[in-house]
Amino acid sequence: MCGLATQGSRDTLSAVSAPRRALVLTPALLLLVACARAGPAAPAPSVAVPTSSVVASPTAAPAPKRTVVLDPGHNGGNGSARAAITRQVPDGRGGTKACNTTGTSTDAGYPEHAFTWDLAGRVRAHLEAAGIAVVLTRTSDDGVGPCVDERGKAGQQAGADLLVSLHADGAAAAGHGFHVAYSSPPLNAAQSGPAVDLARDLRDALRGGGFPTSTYVGREGLSPRPDLGGLNFATVPAALVECANMRNAEEAAVVSSAEGRERYAAAIATGIRNFLGALPS
Repeated sequence: MCGLATQGSRDTLSAVSAPRRALVLTPALLLLVACARAGPAAPAPSVAVPTSSVVASPTAAPAPKRTVVLDPGHNGGNGSARAAITRQVPDGRGGTKACNTTGTSTDAGYPEHAFTWDLAGRVRAHLEAAGIAVVLTRTSDDGVGPCVDERGKAGQQAGADLLVSLHADGAAAAGHGFHVAYSSPPLNAAQSGPAVDLARDLRDALRGGGFPTSTYVGREGLSPRPDLGGLNFATVPAALVECANMRNAEEAAVVSSAEGRERYAAAIATGIRNFLGALPS
């Protein structure tokens, strides 16, 4: 109040005649006199706020961790378990097919199951370095199976964002190049659009890694397929990469080398990260 003359105090002063102004001490005048004697008002003391009463600003919740299922094709024990891998299982379209196969190999004897197992480990390392969780459909290269229907369901069972099956082809020696398959006609919402986007991202990343698209199957590196149980059962985006033709001498040399497998792994991991990056958080 000191230092501020209110309108009420001014009105009171003007209403008193000059001879009596010195004698009339209204409450407003008493306040003015007290302020004059006291001098300038002291600043209000600061009040320390207890730390416990301070409310922290809300922080954004961390983005959910992405999860990827990698399906390294075939298995090292399939060749010695013929009865197990030839038994019929559902194919996802009302028919049946063999549980699994032994896969192919290069003419020099390097097997597809060993290639896909090594490749899966390399892709996994790239993804985990980027903070992405990885689940494999098999835990070694000396077991049997799992069957294609189990592999196809692995994505949703793991609560994953996608599934990528890793393979290499065994076609006529003149053919070369990779192709990426997806389930078509689609059987669910994940297959009708997101799976195609995943296939394209993988295709583009492999092209960017210097790998040519297939000269003998599919179109521009993409191959819609109705017969792959490992894709038909998926209710998450799923695609199958046939990295190379193992019967082609030049491509056989690439898949048989650690350097070549690392190139494939880096490209496939890039395609997966690109797809995940486009998903809503």
